[in-house]
Amino acid sequence: MTVKTFTLPDLGEGLTEAELVSWLVQVGDTVAVDQPIAEVETAKSAVEVPCPFAGTVHQLHGASGQTLDVGAPLISVDTGDRDGTPAPQGGGPKGEQSYREEERAGADPEAAAGASDDDAGSGSVLIGYGTPAGGTAGRRRRPKRAGSADGQATATATAPAQAAAQAAATDAAHDAMASAPRLAPTVVSPIVRKLAKDRGIDISTVRGSGPGGLILRRDVVAAADAPAEPATAPRETAAAPSSRTPGPSAVAPSAVDARTGLGVAERLPVAGIRKAIGQAMTRSRSEIPEATVWVDVDATKLVQLRAELKAQDPERAPGLMALIARFVLAGLARHPELATRIETLEDGSQQIVRFDGVNLGFAAQTDRGLVVPNIRNAHTLSARGLDAELRRLTELARTGKAGPAELSGSTFTLNNYGVFGTDGAAAIINHPEVAILGIGRIIDRPWVVDGQLAVRKVTQLSLAFDHRVCDGGAAGGFLRMVADAVENPVSVLADL
Repeated sequence: MTVKTFTLPDLGEGLTEAELVSWLVQVGDTVAVDQPIAEVETAKSAVEVPCPFAGTVHQLHGASGQTLDVGAPLISVDTGDRDGTPAPQGGGPKGEQSYREEERAGADPEAAAGASDDDAGSGSVLIGYGTPAGGTAGRRRRPKRAGSADGQATATATAPAQAAAQAAATDAAHDAMASAPRLAPTVVSPIVRKLAKDRGIDISTVRGSGPGGLILRRDVVAAADAPAEPATAPRETAAAPSSRTPGPSAVAPSAVDARTGLGVAERLPVAGIRKAIGQAMTRSRSEIPEATVWVDVDATKLVQLRAELKAQDPERAPGLMALIARFVLAGLARHPELATRIETLEDGSQQIVRFDGVNLGFAAQTDRGLVVPNIRNAHTLSARGLDAELRRLTELARTGKAGPAELSGSTFTLNNYGVFGTDGAAAIINHPEVAILGIGRIIDRPWVVDGQLAVRKVTQLSLAFDHRVCDGGAAGGFLRMVADAVENPVSVLADL
């Protein structure tokens, strides 16, 4: 028996730990290469971790709800290499697909039934491991085993035959993976997983009503409403922690808080994204000496311009957020110090790092909490290009499909808190950035125009900035430039 242990991989830049949300396999299950084995949640996103080994699950390291460090053991797999022969990959019915392939094909088995052997790779690539989809360049090769001098001579003489046999074995492994039985529950949406977790439902016991057995929201709701069946003792050992997701800490009805005298309804652990948000905000407040400036702006002409663009081309007209983002990028080109970063060196000294361009982040509220997707190389995009990226990344964030690449690396952040019906806010800088611009709601207000009182569309812009990288003059100059662009968008756009 050959047992290989797979450690928690690097899931993105700067991430050192992840919370184990749930196991997708159990001890004794057969797994294929790149089959998802666990769902983990980091400070950036919730992702499914694929296994780089094929064989039988020998041990699960960690329980649901536990926080694991990067590099810590995650799963041990018996690869069955007693005589150098790989363990069987499973043999489902002809035409049946692996869970990952079904997910890539939109959970439609018929849509992917004609996939070629060259596409056998799952595309489940994380930092440092995984197999690519398409082609054979990324296929894994089993390392050569050491032998005696005679064996080495024989190996040299038969190298072409061994290479051919090795290639055939690899092809067979990939073909077997395509027909491996679905050992993980067929569910794509993280929202559905969260719903099951919140209601205490084991997702592996839910029967899916979607295409190819896909588990939908209504299936989880139906399972939660179904009458409870007599429970049987679960198979749990010290080597195989339970994969059931723990809920909030149980509190006895008579529990009373000593400080307030009120009954305690429940206790919720600070974990996952809420823990990450708390740590980031605390670090921002403790490390950054920030200051805030704000200005009320007449956005009447901007609203009119957007209405005219929409009337001309309803499909491609950029939204107000995209237009303001374009003005922000023009302001950052004139005041690049607001899109920098402060780094502390090993000797304790600090440097201000300036970048050749801007990755524009924007705050997005999701079911998991507040996340900041970012538009890479935003300075190269037009208002229409920015609008397309804003829509695409917002959808990824809200569906839980945004990965570390989309949720890290921003150099300046926009926060449109006006969508929540608020006029202003003292935003917290998204560490390690040095500035954040907030946009309040646009509402009708009395405003003086050419000495006359009028009703105008007014909003408030607020800029929080790191006083270590610039002073009020630069911050005020940037904010005033953006405000002028909002008040007179046509003249400014002519220069962009």
